[in-house]
Amino acid sequence: MDDMHNDRRDNPDTDHSRHTGHAVGEAVTGVSGVIVGAAVGSLAGPIGTVVGGIAGAVGGWWAGRAVADAAEEYTLDDEAVYRNHYDNSPVRLADRKFDAARPAFRLGHIAARNPDYRGRPFVDVESDLRKGWDSSTSKLYGEWDSVRGYVNDAYDRKMSMVEHERLREDASNAADEDTRRLNANADVNLY
Repeated sequence: MDDMHNDRRDNPDTDHSRHTGHAVGEAVTGVSGVIVGAAVGSLAGPIGTVVGGIAGAVGGWWAGRAVADAAEEYTLDDEAVYRNHYDNSPVRLADRKFDAARPAFRLGHIAARNPDYRGRPFVDVESDLRKGWDSSTSKLYGEWDSVRGYVNDAYDRKMSMVEHERLREDASNAADEDTRRLNANADVNLY
């Protein structure tokens, strides 16, 4: 990453690319179980309520610091991709703007960071995600069946990115190990 981006990310007043997930991250940190739903919902809006519902029902990763970190990784660039996807979708709801689908996209995006879901298709984790989409969320943003596709699309997109990052990291670690072995052999051959 270049210096301009590093400087921008080091300054919270100018790092607008990360602000989208920041409120969720702060709200989830340190709160667990059933109370996370109320705490997150009141501080971070609809996605906080959904994540809180999942945390209360499923627990584990959803109730810990890692979900907060995952929420902070949701950027304005991600938002732009999902907005474009929604605006150009032939199945989007004609009477609803992107704001109504945003919590669904965020849910899928955040869920893909859950290590318990690594390598698992959306259909395998859907029941967990659906638990957070309660009746009050449905009234505001649509029934699960009408937003399910958005959650799925964001989950698949982010899961692909996560897998790509993991493969790149594995390759880098293997290269580092090869270098270490070569250096160790070179040291042995000197004597």
